[in-house]
Amino acid sequence: MSAESSERAPHAGTGASYAAAGVDIEAGDRAVELMKEWVKKTQRPEVLGGLGGFAGLFDASALKRFERPLLASATDGVGTKVDIARQMGVYDSIGHDLVAMVMDDIVVCGAEPLFMTDYICVGKLHPERVAAIVKGIAEGCVLAGCSLIGGETAEHPGLLGPDDFDVAGAGTGAVEADRLLGPDRIRSGDAVIAMASSGLHSNGYSLVRHVLFDRAGMSLDAQVEEFGRTLGEELLEPTKIYSLDCLALTRTTEVHAFSHITGGGLANNLARVVPDSLHAVVDRGTWTPGAVFDLVGAAGQVDRLELEKTLNMGVGMIAVVPEGSVDVALATLADRGVDAWVAGEIRERGDRTTGAELVGDYAN
Repeated sequence: MSAESSERAPHAGTGASYAAAGVDIEAGDRAVELMKEWVKKTQRPEVLGGLGGFAGLFDASALKRFERPLLASATDGVGTKVDIARQMGVYDSIGHDLVAMVMDDIVVCGAEPLFMTDYICVGKLHPERVAAIVKGIAEGCVLAGCSLIGGETAEHPGLLGPDDFDVAGAGTGAVEADRLLGPDRIRSGDAVIAMASSGLHSNGYSLVRHVLFDRAGMSLDAQVEEFGRTLGEELLEPTKIYSLDCLALTRTTEVHAFSHITGGGLANNLARVVPDSLHAVVDRGTWTPGAVFDLVGAAGQVDRLELEKTLNMGVGMIAVVPEGSVDVALATLADRGVDAWVAGEIRERGDRTTGAELVGDYAN
């Protein structure tokens, strides 16, 4: 997690300097010092070395416990939710979102999250802000059971405003080959278990911002009775991290597949893990979407299908399990404090053209 910039320094002897161009190397060094205590909290025993090297090191001999280890990798960001964080002056929760977006993709195939790296790009380096972002990433890594082993902080003056920033990350996990989850395992009659989201998570914010700010003229500090807090606080609610909950399910009962509900909505993401011969039917009547989804729909006169293909509508993760595994699965999730319910089932596809559909109306 060095503070190097992607720009090249001006040639010596021209009278120019990196600092004059807007890149503060000393601020980068201070940011690294502020990060260290948080990164240390994420370290698994397989991590070698400390913060500040050119590469993070992970002892791959840990994979000897696998018969045939498969590595799973993913990369992601948090989209335009970063602009809400910037306007609110709240930086730690956005790091939590980043881990969720990366590691909950990895766990879908049954992989155990191992380690993660991050990339933070800023217009002007404020060490305390960057440290707050890394604090959130580190806390998220603890919740996901992985280590934060490195990253990069880049200062891009002239391309980004002084308060602008963006974050991205990449992660790696491992799964035993014969325990790989996915479409090949799904059978007709399997149950579709939904796990509640914590809110909007980190998708659809371009639509949300357009509707609530541009069309409805709302402000981040507006008190919203249905939320019991300000609009900004609701929009910054961190994305729930399901990684360890999903792994707990694989240990306690049979699981055929997971689906992380992100951009594209519930039906489109669930269809990605359903084989061509089968079809997932999800009953809207099994849950009530949170108030934030109603607000976006009403404020922008957004029709239901548009909302459903953009937002998670209250479901952040899906588990597909055999019918005989439902009780144990729900009990396991309840013990871990996860709100979950049977939302549908897998059927033969017949003449349907899609892998998943939502039916009925949402419960009141």
